Amino acid sequence: MFVRNTIFKATFALWTLLFAPLIPLLWVAGTPAALIRHLTRLWARGVLALSSLLGGIRFTVRGRANVPDGPTLIVANHQSAWETIAALVLFPDVAIVTKQELLAIPVIGWFLRHSPMILIDRDGSTSAMRKMLADCRRAVADGRSILIFPEGTRKPPGNRVEFKRGVELLYRSLDISALVVAHDAGRVWHDNICLSPGEINVSIHPPIAPGSPALQFTKTAEAALNEAVTGLAQQMA
Repeated sequence: MFVRNTIFKATFALWTLLFAPLIPLLWVAGTPAALIRHLTRLWARGVLALSSLLGGIRFTVRGRANVPDGPTLIVANHQSAWETIAALVLFPDVAIVTKQELLAIPVIGWFLRHSPMILIDRDGSTSAMRKMLADCRRAVADGRSILIFPEGTRKPPGNRVEFKRGVELLYRSLDISALVVAHDAGRVWHDNICLSPGEINVSIHPPIAPGSPALQFTKTAEAALNEAVTGLAQQMA
């Protein structure tokens, strides 16, 4: 496993660096967001292919038919880097609410900024929340879905998910359906890009219609996500 992970990390870095020469060309072209998102999806597909070939990781998605047409608010549990990468493939043109620190990652950070993703300052200030809301509204107006990890941080597989206030605020303000997505990627994709062979299970629940009271939505979505996360953990035990 040490050898396989070392090879995977090296090829991951090489694959990412192959996109570096495109940055000045895209900058000269005016940083076209649609093209940048297309290239970001290509990068993500390559990473998933490498994780399968070199890391022995497969994934199964149930409930693809539940993804609605048009923008939706995707609420998913957060266990690893895998779900952020996979979301770029599973939900084309998605705008991911993510921490600003990711911009410091070479190459990837530039593509995230110009896709653009929804960057949030995790100090939780009122101005940071207002900016996040404004960015999300612009993304929805452009026909893009929003992905948010309601915990705000990673949790080990099987741990209970507790929503933070930002999810309720987005649901109330964006007036679009919400989609609960559960997975167990943390079992096989660990910190520092260390992989264990195995299968990742992804479950997409039926959408929650817009317009429900915000507190009711939070309770419904949180219960559905926790039930799914617990079920996946028990299934693999």
